[in-house]
Amino acid sequence: MRRVLIVDDDPKVCETLDRYLSHAGYATASALDGAKALELVQTFAPDLVVLDLMLPRVGGLEVCRLLRETSSIPIIMLTAKTTEHDKLTGLSLGADDYLTKPFSPRELVARVEAVLRRSGTTEKTPRVIAGALSIDPERCEVTIDGASVTLTATELRLLLAMARAPGRVFRREELARLALGDDFEGLDRTVDAHIKNLRRKVGAEMIATVFGVGYKLVA
Repeated sequence: MRRVLIVDDDPKVCETLDRYLSHAGYATASALDGAKALELVQTFAPDLVVLDLMLPRVGGLEVCRLLRETSSIPIIMLTAKTTEHDKLTGLSLGADDYLTKPFSPRELVARVEAVLRRSGTTEKTPRVIAGALSIDPERCEVTIDGASVTLTATELRLLLAMARAPGRVFRREELARLALGDDFEGLDRTVDAHIKNLRRKVGAEMIATVFGVGYKLVA
């Protein structure tokens, strides 16, 4: 049974999401603040975290940042903030998806299923090598010049898509479909935020921007 950690300072939100996720077959645990959430990540070992940004003690963005220092666990942000900047800030810290309050609990369950489906997919394909870059899709392992690189599931799928065709220019819409799925509905700049994270991890020189078009891998 997949485990989902719900982090929100509103007990009613936690109770509602617990009911819907449990009905969908997930085991759940809840935290009302960021500090408790960090504890439960260790003891409950969730497969995914639903994370509100406005939290007491330790804020949601800080929780996201701390989790990304040691883990690639999928994170779906919940936020009452509606500006693009706030959403991109969370994505730049490594969140996989987001929902803006108010939202339908059924939509949240659908997003959980989509993110877990993407993160749990292992591809029965050979290792992909592009210059110093080596990707083992089945083991979800990435190395550059033999050094291991830790990526989130979304980052891995983006890199894999480009590594299969080095030098080819991918439009943002195409990368979103390949990495986030056909059912993804989000900001146009979501891919930009994930690419920014990728560049920080694999080296800015490895991924080139083709202005007005998209991105390509430089092998």
